Amino acid sequence: MADKMDIDAVNGQKEEEKVGPAPELPPERIIFNNFDLIRQAVDAFDSRFTLRALRSISTLRKSDKFVEAIVIGVRTAFPKPNMGARKVLEEMLPESATAMQNGVAATEKEKKDTGDDQQVPELWAYLGILVQVYLYDTQQYQEGADFSENFVEKIRSWNRRTLDPIGAKAYFYYSLFHENLDPKPPSKQSPVIEIRPKLLAALRSAVLRKDNDTQAAVTVLLLRNYISTADITQADLLVAQTQFPTSATNNQVCRYLYYLGRIRAIQLAYTQAHDHLESASRKSPTTGPAVGFYQQAMKLLIVVELLMGDIPERSVFRQPSLESALYPYLKLVQAVRVGDLQAFLRCVETNDAQFRKDGTYTLILRLRQNVIKTGVRMLSLSYSRISLRDICTRLHISSEESAEYITAKAIRDGVIPDSSLDHTNGHLITSSGRDAYSTTEPSEAFHARIEALLGMRDECVMAMRYPMNKHRQELSEAAKARERERELAKEIIEGEGDDGEGDEGGFEGM
Repeated sequence: MADKMDIDAVNGQKEEEKVGPAPELPPERIIFNNFDLIRQAVDAFDSRFTLRALRSISTLRKSDKFVEAIVIGVRTAFPKPNMGARKVLEEMLPESATAMQNGVAATEKEKKDTGDDQQVPELWAYLGILVQVYLYDTQQYQEGADFSENFVEKIRSWNRRTLDPIGAKAYFYYSLFHENLDPKPPSKQSPVIEIRPKLLAALRSAVLRKDNDTQAAVTVLLLRNYISTADITQADLLVAQTQFPTSATNNQVCRYLYYLGRIRAIQLAYTQAHDHLESASRKSPTTGPAVGFYQQAMKLLIVVELLMGDIPERSVFRQPSLESALYPYLKLVQAVRVGDLQAFLRCVETNDAQFRKDGTYTLILRLRQNVIKTGVRMLSLSYSRISLRDICTRLHISSEESAEYITAKAIRDGVIPDSSLDHTNGHLITSSGRDAYSTTEPSEAFHARIEALLGMRDECVMAMRYPMNKHRQELSEAAKARERERELAKEIIEGEGDDGEGDEGGFEGM
């Protein structure tokens, strides 16, 4: 029996090898399939079909015939050459691509299927997103900014809930185009400052219309906008006066938590920053195209942990997706862990450009006091009594007064507990170490882990999606079933009554 199963498995494997992988669809066919999905989204009022159509953009933009596919899609959806919607889109495409497709016409079936598509704004908006992607990939930032300026206004004027996912994507590229225009942030003359009124207006409209997709996207874009020009106060006011939608997609939640963690880190609220960044890193994908975001979140999280006085685990730096990206931060952690001030300064000087690019340079400069505190703690563990002069020599501190101030602050902050300063003789006196298991620290750490797991479980439950108005459909079906049962019962009663009337005159002889 086992031999027969093995033979069947081998034969099945050979059949799979003969069939091979499924052939990839041409880009124009993918666009036509997305047209069907968008129509289903409009008919069923279900945004999941629109999200499926938008998810295929990453596949379309990799194709060599992406521009030609856009032209075919535009001319299929809008067959009349004099249509204004078609002209707006074709003006942003290269003339060579439009001229090449002059002889290309849709089949009769496609014309029949898409004959009324010009009445569906969602199809025009989807094609506009493809044009935005083409302009961004070809680095036509100024043309893309000009096109997006009118494009987002047109989408906003329609006020259709089936356009919400497409509108959120349109605002994303609208902001991205302006970020790449000169002068770039953090310059105060950057074009990103000019688009803030329009983004704020879009946020107000989204809140009033209960457009959760656009509300989440624009909130994240505004936070990114404020942080890029170092306007932290305005970003904090935006967070305080707005409420992030709970039904936002996972990608938007990750971005929101990351920017919130960066704001709190700059404001010295390291505990809150650590919670937000840890949630962002847990929610973020660790492989694929989103690995860059995961790396950036982990870099900021490591710096925040160091500022809190904690040392990240070694396993964090051994992950394949983080090993090369976090190498400068590994050297930084090693210098902070042993309290070597000279090694810390050399690491900062060597990786100055990388830290500035990551946006963590100003936070890393705050670690100098932490390095000195760690050095003082290491000395307190090694010596029961040590002079301030020796502390200055070992930690490269300029004067004994500075060493006394640093050690006194470390005692007050609890970095070196059960210690005291002998000001008269200039000594740091440390008593015997305490047993950590006799305190509440282990139970507090265990409680924090339980809270994190329960919070993750609650977030997973809230992130589950169901078809819209499914309960109403079930109620209507149940009502129809009860109505059918009542009609059947009525027919049965009437039938029994008819049978009784016939019996009176038909069986007298019996």
